[in-house]
Amino acid sequence: MITPASLIVIAVFVTAALSSMLAAGFAAAVIEKVTEAELSEVFMEAELDWTDIGTDGLLVTLAGISPSEGERMRAFSAAGSVVDATRIIDEMEVLRDPSLLTPEFSLEILRNDENISIIGLIPTDSDRDKIIAELEAIDARLSVLDLIETADYPIPKGWNEAVRFAVYALRLLNNSKISVTANEARVTAFSQSAQEKENLEQQLYLRAPSNLRITMDIAAPRPVITPFTLRYVLDENGGRFDTCSAPDAAARERILSAAQVAGLARLATCTIGLGVPTTKWSEAVESSIQALATLGGGTVTISDVDISLLTQVDVDQREFDDIVGELANTLPDVFELHATLIESETDGTASNARFSAMLGDDGIVRLRGRLSDEALHRMVTGYAKSRFGSTNVRSTARVVDGLPSDWSTRVLVGLEALSMLNTGTATVLLDNLKLQGVSHDAGGVDEISRVLTSRLSDATKFEIAVEFAEPPPAENTSPSPQACEAMLAQILRNNRISFEPGSARIALNSHVTLDEIAKTLRLCDRIPLEIQGHTDSQGREEMNLRLSQRRAQTVLNELIQRRVLTSGFQAKGYGEEFPIADNGTEVGREANRRIEFRLIEQNVARDIP
Repeated sequence: MITPASLIVIAVFVTAALSSMLAAGFAAAVIEKVTEAELSEVFMEAELDWTDIGTDGLLVTLAGISPSEGERMRAFSAAGSVVDATRIIDEMEVLRDPSLLTPEFSLEILRNDENISIIGLIPTDSDRDKIIAELEAIDARLSVLDLIETADYPIPKGWNEAVRFAVYALRLLNNSKISVTANEARVTAFSQSAQEKENLEQQLYLRAPSNLRITMDIAAPRPVITPFTLRYVLDENGGRFDTCSAPDAAARERILSAAQVAGLARLATCTIGLGVPTTKWSEAVESSIQALATLGGGTVTISDVDISLLTQVDVDQREFDDIVGELANTLPDVFELHATLIESETDGTASNARFSAMLGDDGIVRLRGRLSDEALHRMVTGYAKSRFGSTNVRSTARVVDGLPSDWSTRVLVGLEALSMLNTGTATVLLDNLKLQGVSHDAGGVDEISRVLTSRLSDATKFEIAVEFAEPPPAENTSPSPQACEAMLAQILRNNRISFEPGSARIALNSHVTLDEIAKTLRLCDRIPLEIQGHTDSQGREEMNLRLSQRRAQTVLNELIQRRVLTSGFQAKGYGEEFPIADNGTEVGREANRRIEFRLIEQNVARDIP
């Protein structure tokens, strides 16, 4: 039972507790107001009027938008002069002024036959004098026009490497424009041939830094064709081109359409090139092929503006004259027409007049048949030695009388044409010159036809039966696939590829290893390679399998960025399935977390990838 005295005691204690709480609250409020007042005064004196001050007991919160990082630090220091720094909560933000962002540094360098111009914006700390000196060293005959501006900002990552690549590219390319930023380079240039274009692109790709995106526009101009030549033959087997030149794609289509109407019997094309003597070229070709088809057979040869039409068909002279006259009236004025109706041979002398030169696979040339005199014999033998090598000529030719006056010309032209083949035979007959064989040059037939057209008289018939064959593969000097696999394994034994813990992000110190791997793979042929990812046994099996797959794919992506040809590569994760060490120890687990490179065809023959 609670007595009145007990109630009095309880009431006294409650009253005391309430009084203490009120006193503490009043004291805290006083501290907060005093602290806020002192901070406001300090901030006003320091002209930090952008700050917002909040107090909660002994804690002080600073907020507001600072005009700069320096001002934010100044505000924090000012607050620290009033209260202990551990009591300050920093919620201040820094104003991001777009004008203070790092500018886009870039250079555009142009080179022509007279000077080099360089224009753009570079960091102030870039070695401007070195860049200009390197450009001046490219060619002492070229003046360098310096239009560079600078800005005082940090040098972006990759900038110096990109500039070095631009200077290297300019050294290779005579007429070019190189546009470069820290992560991208655009190359615009001209080359003299498709082969030169391919070589230039390969050199530039190999030299480019791995993190630099490269865009190339290297034009390979159309070849200069001289003389501009076309030869169309129509016989009992149908029509064919021995050579065909066209100034553009539209002219090529017109010429091929006319040939198809005139009995073109096989797939054909025309070489597009420079050097056409007149804009009326395709028009003259169409008319000439149509006239040949009207005659029923023969050969039309056009060399620049000279047209030679030969036929030996059974056609009346008057009809021949009418067709030729109509063609002459149709041709543009610039062209000159020579037309010949060859009479059929009635005696048997043609079968006796023969000279042949045969080029074998062994490089030996065998000369047989008839020559008109001893001087021609010496001339032909000496010419063959100059073309095929002094030790590669075997001659059983003999001197006879009664050969045509132009026999020597046809023999020498036949040898010249034969020298443009890899294997074949040149046969000179009384009324014809035949060339047959194999060439490893895709444009070889066109060039042979131009030589024969320009060297022989208009009345001389010739036949070309030359096939194109891909050259035999060059001797492989690349390491064998097995040697490449061993080289990659050695690299990984010396410096393994590491990743950030639990991640597929490659550790920074492993990028050098990837560079070395990429360099080795460029020495190898395109090999079927599997990039394998392996983990230790910690964690769930399914998670480890996914992680190993992501790591293997990351390595593949890194090799692609380093411009390794990866068309035969696969990335595959095996998780914890194939350990090579004890997962019960840290050393063993470290060894099991690995990347391996294995030939795909070898995976079938072994239990472990």
